[in-house]
Amino acid sequence: MNDAQAYKVGYLLRSAITGFVVGTRVSEQDAPQFGALVKAPLNPGMWIYGLIYAMHIDDDGTVRQIATTDQVDEAVIADNRKNRTVPLEISVLTVGHRREDAVSHLLPPRAPLSLDIVWQCQPAEVAEFTERLGYFRHILRNTANPELPAAELLAAHIQQAAADQPDGAWRQRASQEIITLLRDDYETLMQVMSALADTV
Repeated sequence: MNDAQAYKVGYLLRSAITGFVVGTRVSEQDAPQFGALVKAPLNPGMWIYGLIYAMHIDDDGTVRQIATTDQVDEAVIADNRKNRTVPLEISVLTVGHRREDAVSHLLPPRAPLSLDIVWQCQPAEVAEFTERLGYFRHILRNTANPELPAAELLAAHIQQAAADQPDGAWRQRASQEIITLLRDDYETLMQVMSALADTV
């Protein structure tokens, strides 16, 4: 894939092998969505893949001061969003990596480095990475983590990835894989299937 044609999500702020955080500006109009597959470089010819599971904007003194006024002028809001550097932090769950042409759903050998550029994956790359479904286990092992909404993340990701899959039965295969992985956890299975039902 030619990165010059890809969408740059932002710059890596901090990382671990299980996930990383990306910083970008809130004024970016084409920011990727919750559940999108993104990638960060590791070595030449090697990439780490992850799914966006959280986005947040920290407030500051100026925003607090503006927000407590009776009526905020539209020009002030526009100036705050366009002219000030207000960072959007995007949290990413690592789901695999690529070495040369080989895609693996194992965790990478090390974490990516600060200030590396994180890219949104193009449709052909999404289709290739998601052809096999072993990476679902990375999402489902976090079902007890309140900061990572696993059911919603799976549903959003499956909805987006299915659109990039040439195999029309991919969504059905994905649902079957989830049922298999959660066969001993009925409560979580029902949460995930309920979220998936809302994406149809």
